[in-house]
Amino acid sequence: MTQKSDSSAILPPSVTARIAIFTDPRDQSAKEIAWKQLGTVVTGLPELYRAAREGRLDIILVDERRQEINNTIANKLRRDNGLTEIWTLVEGDAAPEAREYIDGYISRDLDQVGFARKLEDILADRELLARYQIIARSSAMKAVARIIARIAPTDVSALVVGPSGSGKELVARALHRDSLRKDRPFVAINCAAIAEGVLESELFGHEKGSFTGAVTRRDGLFSKADGGTIFLDEIGETKPDTQVKLLRFLEDGTFYPVGSSTARRANVRVVAATNRDLVEAIAERQFREDLYFRLSVVKIVLPPLLNRKGDIQPLLQYFVADHPDLDFSDSALDLLRRYDWPGNVRQLKNFATRMAALKPKGLIGIDDVEAFITEQHVSGGSTLPVSTGRTTEEAGQELIYRAILSLGNEVRLLRDLITSHLPSEPESGDITAAAAARTAGTMDEMERVLIEKALAETKGNRKETARRLGIGERTLYRKLGKYKLR
Repeated sequence: MTQKSDSSAILPPSVTARIAIFTDPRDQSAKEIAWKQLGTVVTGLPELYRAAREGRLDIILVDERRQEINNTIANKLRRDNGLTEIWTLVEGDAAPEAREYIDGYISRDLDQVGFARKLEDILADRELLARYQIIARSSAMKAVARIIARIAPTDVSALVVGPSGSGKELVARALHRDSLRKDRPFVAINCAAIAEGVLESELFGHEKGSFTGAVTRRDGLFSKADGGTIFLDEIGETKPDTQVKLLRFLEDGTFYPVGSSTARRANVRVVAATNRDLVEAIAERQFREDLYFRLSVVKIVLPPLLNRKGDIQPLLQYFVADHPDLDFSDSALDLLRRYDWPGNVRQLKNFATRMAALKPKGLIGIDDVEAFITEQHVSGGSTLPVSTGRTTEEAGQELIYRAILSLGNEVRLLRDLITSHLPSEPESGDITAAAAARTAGTMDEMERVLIEKALAETKGNRKETARRLGIGERTLYRKLGKYKLR
């Protein structure tokens, strides 16, 4: 028999008040787990609702034999705290089919100490996320928080990679706040927002008279960040001349202001960010490989919101925290999870801010979400074929068409890369390029058939055809000319 252990020696004192165990009343655990030492034991769903509402639970452990929990129930359990994690207790080590509302699985084969340690690990991740002001409960963002914790106290350079709006500057600020440099300046600059001729002066400063308009000597951002951290956002947009100067600074900490022949020094930690594939940029000779390796001593990859839909509910609650009378219906939350969020967290914040302004109190419903998604679609944003007045068949047709467009573009890009980058192997390259061209031709045929079908179904109504395909009318007219369908 497994020896029992007092978990209080392992778990923080506050743990028992923040964990609920939703068990099967018939449970006869072979390990004889003292659940009450780990948290509050509940056996009924109303009791679990009450515990979530009154205790703002950190973790809910659900016995896999309890079939009541589904996406809707999970939404309600997280109504007051979207960061509440739901973990399923399973037999053995094999995890069941993944569910969006489940944050993870814990084997029931663990003993008392094993359970306590697992819970402590979960809570440690939550504390890291809170420390770095990262509103999330997804495993991907927990991994990001752990990387920040490991490298923040060091001086190594870091490269934060992620799509626009995913929170790259948030990570950079977290690295600074948790470092020995936290009492020194944090300086951020978007390299893509400044003209190349001005960027060098902004970064390194300039001497009086070094160029037209330089009426005084001016310190650059590296000087201003001395002792602290500089965040170079969109580093992939810099030009080769600036990249050379950045490389020199990373190698020995020196730089030359514009118009000066005297080297200066600064003790600055560099954190860079990009939404580009720098490896591809290196292959295209748009980015220096040696600079890439200097910057990416540690690479932190931020996933798009599309890949961490479970973080949408807590993020929404955070964004409307100043409006306690504002809530989201279950159908609205479901539709928000089905949207692909091309603008990521920034776009989600835009939606929440809009709702708070238009409806400072009340329930945000599916109509509100549909109106937002439709507007994003009209203005050029990408959406999943969610319910916005179209039939299921029309929505499916749009999805197929978008997939064909995407795949066709990728095949054409592959063809161009093959023909332009493999001159040393003409035979192999020609064969592969020909195969890519044939595939691209097949994509065009599929696209033509889909457009013809939509035109037939709408009896030639081009505006309706464009709507069904999820493209603009101008794009449709261009396709009609390409395939001679006018």
